[in-house]
Amino acid sequence: MSGLDQIPVTIESSASCSARSRDFGNAPAVLNQIRDALERLVSSGEETCIDLNAMPFGPGDLERLTELLGTGEAEASVEALGPTRIRETGIPGVWLVDYLNAEGQRLTLHVEIATVPQILRPQPQDLACAIERLDARLTRLRDPAHSPLSS
Repeated sequence: MSGLDQIPVTIESSASCSARSRDFGNAPAVLNQIRDALERLVSSGEETCIDLNAMPFGPGDLERLTELLGTGEAEASVEALGPTRIRETGIPGVWLVDYLNAEGQRLTLHVEIATVPQILRPQPQDLACAIERLDARLTRLRDPAHSPLSS
């Protein structure tokens, strides 16, 4: 005999293993980044985007972070190359922006520290066309022949 049968072996249940590895402790570090970014937003208007996919999160870290951030009042959805879900956290100026592909798989998850998330802002080229679009609609209202109500 080699003596290996004399070594005590303990088998832990999967529940106790998952409870111990649930949180690797990275959520507080990200919260500190968010705090620093909020300070910059308030003092200088500087916005920050934190790519959570680039973080060394372990199992449970993302859940812990979202739990600590809480849930705010605003939610939005944008359809552009796949759905993007925007959710305000319980901290004003801190947004979770979840980019998905057409199949609903996560491409990336960002925390944006901003008054309004970037994806919800109109693009400059769209703003340039805004007056023309509105003028065209006003012209249709003034000209009964082109009014959608006259058809």
